[in-house]
Amino acid sequence: MDDLTQNATPHYPRSDRPLFGLTVLVVEDSKFACEGIRLLCLRSGARIRRADCLRSARRHLQVYRPSVVIIDLGLPDGNGTELIEEINAASPRVGIVLATSGDSFGEAVALAAGADGFFAKPLVSLSVFQEKILSLMPKDYAGTDIVRTVSNENVEPDLIAFQDDMAHAAEVLQKDTAAQQVEYLTLFLRGVARSASDDALLDATERLGVAHKQQRQLTSELACVAGLVQERLIDRTVV
Repeated sequence: MDDLTQNATPHYPRSDRPLFGLTVLVVEDSKFACEGIRLLCLRSGARIRRADCLRSARRHLQVYRPSVVIIDLGLPDGNGTELIEEINAASPRVGIVLATSGDSFGEAVALAAGADGFFAKPLVSLSVFQEKILSLMPKDYAGTDIVRTVSNENVEPDLIAFQDDMAHAAEVLQKDTAAQQVEYLTLFLRGVARSASDDALLDATERLGVAHKQQRQLTSELACVAGLVQERLIDRTVV
């Protein structure tokens, strides 16, 4: 198991790698968002494991206990708050449980479910990432008292990962437009659009979300979102 209290391997954080020795499990269906967290972990010295849905995360946690879990709230097979509540009920509990979302209400929902903290998307700041995790580490963790160089660095995920997300969105749009899938699609694209600073896609996704909540006919909103997704697939392919 990968846990500070059980792993006999000593951890020696450095000023430029304050999270060295930690293992971060990222439960995230967006490859673009996950690539950003992978780069943040790499710059910080942490190892990363990824699960893209609740089922995959549960299987992972049956075998390993990571030091940190970062859970996206909108997942293809349920809400990330379900996993947060399950981890809180487990004994022993994972040391640090963090949530992430592109929704404005995400932080309140995550903290109510028992998360220790929250990352708003886009998560690209190295200093925000490191400071949040270190602030939640046990007082005797070596990385909390070393002199660190504060970095203003922002990571830039590979645009190929963004294209992968657009391909996934296109597949969802073609396969099913049932209410549950529309809700998932809205959460997924909202997070991706915020992570990629894609204002046009974000605006179209927000309009789809409003129409869905008001139980209106979604034909025009879905067509707009589908068109933008296809445009981005073509653009990224050219790049």
